Amino acid sequence: MSVNKIGVIGAGMMGSEIALVFAMAGKDVMIMEPEQARLDKAEAGIRKTLEGGVARKFWAEEDMATALGNITMVTDLSAYGDRDLVIEAVFEDEKVKAEVYKTLDEVCKDDAIIASNTSSISISVLASYFSEKRQSRFLGLHFFSPVSRMKLVEVIRGMDTDDAVIDAARNACVEAGKTPIDVKDVVGFAVNRILFAMWDEVLRLVEEGACTPEDIDTGCKLGLGHPVGPFELMDNISNTLNLQVAEILHEAYGERFHPRPILRQVVAAGRAGRRAGRGWYRYDEKGKRIA
Repeated sequence: MSVNKIGVIGAGMMGSEIALVFAMAGKDVMIMEPEQARLDKAEAGIRKTLEGGVARKFWAEEDMATALGNITMVTDLSAYGDRDLVIEAVFEDEKVKAEVYKTLDEVCKDDAIIASNTSSISISVLASYFSEKRQSRFLGLHFFSPVSRMKLVEVIRGMDTDDAVIDAARNACVEAGKTPIDVKDVVGFAVNRILFAMWDEVLRLVEEGACTPEDIDTGCKLGLGHPVGPFELMDNISNTLNLQVAEILHEAYGERFHPRPILRQVVAAGRAGRRAGRGWYRYDEKGKRIA
């Protein structure tokens, strides 16, 4: 089961970079957003990634030169009828995803593989929004941000996902330079459950006045060998999304994942993170940390 034509739904940071890594692997890639302005922003972001010095550590110059030519941007899912693999990377909300799946059910070819990049919602629950014939061809592919640098992909099997679908999706990820791991369909999967448990504790430390976010970030980088500190990572991902995922984990697992009050406060204050110019730290208009 070969995967050559890929569609990505959602042109945010995750969606655009998922599209980029498959384009770098020589795949024919489409990105869909209903608003042209968001597609224009995604294209600018992809160009910025390709022009950055970090990209040259991961990709050959000739591949980067052709990557944009492998990407088509569209404003309607009707163009996805020929896609071998479609990856949904929209807002982390079950109802929003369900509306997308309704359209995909009608548009995609019978043997298309459909995946969600959800970081927390059960794949078997999401599969239930498809017709029964589609459910065996649906799975989770959870990429990690920034996708252009992070090699991990969690591969999550739903109750009815076919073995051949899992194999084809894993192979496509490997071709894009990723390392897949298999994770059972539990809310939050594996890495996010570990991550949010750690975040709960670092947020407690700040609430207690034991450490500043900057000191904790320094401690995790120099003492634990983490490439980026937890508060830096929260800002990069978006504190708004972090709170949404924390709520999902809390609903599934109870008090062990209760969202910390300080995270609610930061989100309510509009400090969403790097892209908003303010999170746990301040950032300039180019997203560079200034304080």
